[in-house]
Amino acid sequence: MKPSPTLKRPRRGLRAAVVLFTAAVLTAAGLAVASPAQAQTRIAGIDVSNYQGAINWTSVRNSGVQWAYIKATEGTTYKDPRFNTNYPAAHAAGVIRGAYHFARPNSSSGTAQADYFASNGGAWSADGLTLPGAVDLEAPPSGAACYGLTTTQMRTWITDFYNRYKTRTGRDVVIYTTASWWNTCTGSWTGMASKSPLWIAHWGAAAPTLPAGWSSTTWTFWQYTATGSVPGISGNVDRDHFNGARDRLIALANNT
Repeated sequence: MKPSPTLKRPRRGLRAAVVLFTAAVLTAAGLAVASPAQAQTRIAGIDVSNYQGAINWTSVRNSGVQWAYIKATEGTTYKDPRFNTNYPAAHAAGVIRGAYHFARPNSSSGTAQADYFASNGGAWSADGLTLPGAVDLEAPPSGAACYGLTTTQMRTWITDFYNRYKTRTGRDVVIYTTASWWNTCTGSWTGMASKSPLWIAHWGAAAPTLPAGWSSTTWTFWQYTATGSVPGISGNVDRDHFNGARDRLIALANNT
């Protein structure tokens, strides 16, 4: 994930070498937990922002990428300048897409940021091509890794974001985080594991490690590299897996 380009941070320079983009209990989204057999089926995906520049979404889809998360907002003042192009273009190309919000817990409340996200691209519709929105929870480009919040304050911020997003869209927000950030900044909190799908990134590993609370036997999305390549995109792009077959991905999009 990327903060706004004005923040000038190195590409993922502040993340742990091993990153987890949220693995999720599918039961939180009303789905059955993946069996060991299902876990062998992985559907290719990507996540993108303005950082990737212009994207040819037809080429992306023809390459085998079936889903994508696209940056929409950050805090309560920034909207990704390519979101209004990427989001409908991905949809038109047949890519199952969702929007994500880069959280700034030190700048405004979780409620305010969920409202901004839902009003600026993070809404959801049951069209079979729209995933529930995701909130990106990780260290900022500079300053305190936990934004100066105590673990109790961070838990409150996340809960407020979740509650408002659920009220606005009817969906459980997907949580993007790293195991190290989550365990440090929330105090290894287990309170969201029964609610939010988790999207985990763990680069260069045979299997992802999960933050506290989520099952070690399943994940929903796994970001496994930040240096992937895809036809239709210039330069590096984050590559991801969905844990299951296409019908389960569509079920998550449809909330069925």
